[in-house]
Amino acid sequence: MIQFLLNQALVSEAAIDPNLTVLNYLRQYKRRSGTKEGCASGDCGACTVTLGRVENGEMVYETANSCMTFISTLQGKQLITVEDLQQAGKLHPVQQAMVDCHASQCGFCTPGFVMSLFTLQKNSTGWQQHQAEQALAGNLCRCTGYRPIVDAARKACHHPEPDSFRQQEAETVKRLSALKTAEVQEIACNAHRCLLPKTLDQLGDLLSEHPEAKLLAGGTDLALQVTQHAKALPLLIALEQIDELKTCRAEAEEWVMGAGVSLQQCQLWLREHIPSFARILERFASLQIRNQGTLGGNIANGSPIGDTPPMLLALNASLELQKGGRVRRLPLADFFLGYRQTALQPGEFIRAVIIQKVTASQNFRAWKVSKRLEDDISAVFAAFALEIDSDNRVTQARIAFGGMADIPKRALHCEQQLLGKPLTLQSVEQACRALEQDFTPLSDFRASARYRLQVAKNLLRRYHASFSDELQLVEVSRYVS
Repeated sequence: MIQFLLNQALVSEAAIDPNLTVLNYLRQYKRRSGTKEGCASGDCGACTVTLGRVENGEMVYETANSCMTFISTLQGKQLITVEDLQQAGKLHPVQQAMVDCHASQCGFCTPGFVMSLFTLQKNSTGWQQHQAEQALAGNLCRCTGYRPIVDAARKACHHPEPDSFRQQEAETVKRLSALKTAEVQEIACNAHRCLLPKTLDQLGDLLSEHPEAKLLAGGTDLALQVTQHAKALPLLIALEQIDELKTCRAEAEEWVMGAGVSLQQCQLWLREHIPSFARILERFASLQIRNQGTLGGNIANGSPIGDTPPMLLALNASLELQKGGRVRRLPLADFFLGYRQTALQPGEFIRAVIIQKVTASQNFRAWKVSKRLEDDISAVFAAFALEIDSDNRVTQARIAFGGMADIPKRALHCEQQLLGKPLTLQSVEQACRALEQDFTPLSDFRASARYRLQVAKNLLRRYHASFSDELQLVEVSRYVS
C-alpha cells in the first residue's frame, strides 16, 4: 500500500487505480470539492494543491497541479488542500488577505490562487515581486483580477503569521519520516498496477522484468494520455521514491544531474553553474509543472519542442543509461532517432545527465520564442555555445534548435560555416543561409515554416549582437527589473 497524510490524517491506500489523479481522488473519494478542475492539462492552476515533504529534517512545501498528478505521487508526503487552511474556525492569513484585498472575483479559480499564495508564504522571507510572479504564473484568473491578487500576495508575504502547519511541523516531520520504507510498494485496481521502487537496482530489476511498463517521473506529459486522451496505463513504475535519481553533484571535470531531479530543483542548482540555462527554465511552463516535471522526463519523451534538449545539445551533454545492472554513456546527440523515438533499449532508463565543465563557457546563450512569455510551448528554441579565440575566430561551434525538425537537432551546416572564421556580421549571414540546409521546418498552429526559419536566423544574429555592450545592457536590465 501507499501511505500519506491528508493534512494531519494518516491515509493508507492499496486497492486503488494508479491512473487516478489526485484531483479526482479528492473530489470523488474524499468529497473535497474546493479543488477545481479547469483544464485537466496543467495550464490554469484551478486544481492547485500543496504537497509537503521532508528534506534535511524540515518540511518543504511545493505546489502541484492535482489534475495531472497520479495518486502514487502522494507516498510519504503531506497533501494540503484549501479545506485544510482554516485556523481554529477562522480564515488562514492568506485567505484573509484575499478577502481584504477584494481578490476573489467569480471564485472558481480562487482556491488554486489561495494554495499558490499559501505555498509562496511558506517559501518566502518577505515580499519579493519576482518570486510572487513566478509563484502565481501558473494560475489563471478569467475575471482579470490579477492586481488585487498580487496585492493579497504582498500583504501575505509582508505580514506572515504563525499557523498550525508551523506549530505542528516537528510532529509532521516525525510522522512522514516513519512512512519511509526500503521495500518496493504496489497499488493496483481494475487490472491497473503501479510499482514504487526505492533504489536504482530495484528499478533495473523491475524494468527488466516488465519492459513494457511506463515510467512515471513527474507525469506532467504522461498524465495527459489519461486526462486528455482517456487512455488507460496498465502498468506504471513510479520513480518518485528513488533518491539516487534526485541528486545533483559537481565532480572534478563534470556536472552530474540525476534524471529524477525536478526542473525547479535543476533551475536552482544551475544558477551557480550555468546561469543562462537556469534563467530560461524560469519560462518552462509554470512553477506547479516545474515542481513535478523532471529533467530526465523532458528528454525521454522525445518531444521536438522540449526546452532542455537544445540547451543540453549545445553543451555537448551525455546521458548515463542503465539496463539491469549495466550502465553506459551515450552522447545526447545520438539519443534522438525520430519523432518521439529514442535510442533507449527495452528495459533501459536514463540515470543521469552529464555536462562537461569545459563546454559551459560564458559564451553560452539560449532563447525561447513563444506566443506568451510564460507558461507556453516553444515555437522555436535556440541554444548557442561557441568558443572564440583572442583573434575573434570561432574554434568550436555547437548550435542546436527545438521546433525546427522532428527532433531537437544540431545545426551542423551552420556550425561548419562559422568554424575557423572571425565572428562577424558577414560570417553570421553566411551561417544564416546554411540554416536552410539544416532545417525544413513544418507549419502548425504555433508558427509557419517560413516564420520558424526566419526566427532561427534572427536568433543567430542576436547571438552575435549579444557580444555588444548595448544588447548586454538590454538583457541585464530586463532580468533585473
